[in-house]
Amino acid sequence: MVIAQTLLIAPILAALSRQAMEQLWEEYAEQLRSFGAGPWRAVPTLLWDGRFALLTVLLAGFGRASAEVGAVMVVGGNIEGFTRVMTTAIALETSKGDLPLALALGGILMAIVLAVNVAAQLLRGVAVQAGG
Repeated sequence: MVIAQTLLIAPILAALSRQAMEQLWEEYAEQLRSFGAGPWRAVPTLLWDGRFALLTVLLAGFGRASAEVGAVMVVGGNIEGFTRVMTTAIALETSKGDLPLALALGGILMAIVLAVNVAAQLLRGVAVQAGG
């Protein structure tokens, strides 16, 4: 199931990361070349300067993976204690008609995603205040 979700979000992460790095390269290419930095020496600089954009890319991938039901159902099924994850449990409880439990599980999932996003924003804020 982890492999399925990885394969599902990898193209999204790759495309968004490439776009972010390409924009930075267009902005800094001339300056980096003037300092004598080749492509391999420019990569750490671009990664450092684009770290907040890359954090946003990771959050987009996390959001996509945390909302995935279909790939997990196809690959792992919905076996209690083995392959059941939060999203498949929500789908199961909804199909059984146990809407209060499905809503509670959905609320927990949303709280987890919100907590991850808040932690990322706090991390960004601390980094910006530290001079970054």
